[in-house]
Amino acid sequence: MLQELLSNKVLYASLTAWLLAQILKVPIDFMVTHKWNWSLLLQAGGFPSSHTSLVVATAFSAGLNYGFDTPIFALALAVAMIISYDASGVRRQAGLQAQKLNVIINELFKGRPISESQLKEVLGHTHRQVIGGAVLGLIVPILFWLLLP
Repeated sequence: MLQELLSNKVLYASLTAWLLAQILKVPIDFMVTHKWNWSLLLQAGGFPSSHTSLVVATAFSAGLNYGFDTPIFALALAVAMIISYDASGVRRQAGLQAQKLNVIINELFKGRPISESQLKEVLGHTHRQVIGGAVLGLIVPILFWLLLP
């Protein structure tokens, strides 16, 4: 069982895509803001979407290694579609609502804050962030498939 886990190319391609997406958020954010934000390594949101990278890499790697006509690829693709949609839809809207609530709280309680903690606003992704995650999720399994026969 341990041997199978250690030789699982789909797992390693998926985790590598996720890790690369998380790591890439820091220098990409630096190029935009000119500030290093190391907390992005552990946060959701940002470019590229690590959720999307993970599930797209899983689906694509499963297809490359076991065939695109297999039930495992179909299941992985369905999960990838749901998570990608959720990342740019539901979670994005929740983040926008958090922004608006934080503005309301700041305006209502200026000078007399009840709580200084604000809602987390970077919950979801823009479509561009999801596409970036998907592209990374396609590239990593191809490299694994080519380099690790």
